[in-house]
Amino acid sequence: QSTVIQEPSLSVSPGGTVTLTCGLSSGSVSTGHYPSWYQQTPGHAPHILTYNTNSRPSGVPDRFSGSILGNKAALTITGTQTDDEADYYCFLYMGEDIHTVI
Repeated sequence: QSTVIQEPSLSVSPGGTVTLTCGLSSGSVSTGHYPSWYQQTPGHAPHILTYNTNSRPSGVPDRFSGSILGNKAALTITGTQTDDEADYYCFLYMGEDIHTVI
């Protein structure tokens, strides 16, 4: 059974660009895993940023973009802002199992 792997933390200066990745302990992430990314700030429920690799719900700024980079899913945030400081969670569809990192 694969484990989802994300960076424990990343730092970026305001206005910069940062890419978060989401990999599997065995195998590669593909569009068939339908990667989605959620953002959670303290005291608030998670809200979705991207789904189905690179789709964004209405209201999510286009500075958040999802992709596949090599064998991982990725979330790139451009023009970072101070209120982007949050926890970010990747979800992957794994057949009957849903995997995430908390």
